[in-house]
Amino acid sequence: MTAASMITQAVKSVPVKQVGYAGLMVPVLEDSVLAERWSEGTYNLDSLLAYSAVCGTGLDTVPLPGDVTDEQIARIIGDVASLAYKWKKPLSARLLPVQGKRAGDRTGFVNPILSNAVLQKLP
Repeated sequence: MTAASMITQAVKSVPVKQVGYAGLMVPVLEDSVLAERWSEGTYNLDSLLAYSAVCGTGLDTVPLPGDVTDEQIARIIGDVASLAYKWKKPLSARLLPVQGKRAGDRTGFVNPILSNAVLQKLP
């Protein structure tokens, strides 16, 4: 958390006009190391929500099991909205349910931008 905060502070201290999100971004599937750490369980959805306090985005390219329910997605988005309201900053939720895959399965994206990762069980 401290390292994430320091990176965000450094980004915000650059003397240029800032537009949109400013700070550390943790796009789970857009970075192969982040995707691997997600697969290992080094961090999870709750970790990402906590990092949102000091980072720039919220939940970014987070893979979800395909059997995620509407209620679970609503709770996740509600958590992001609550944090955005409390901290008075924009946060997003780019959630990627993977059809036909369950927790423990590996995603099968064929996309040069997205890395594959093991889907985590939702809280």
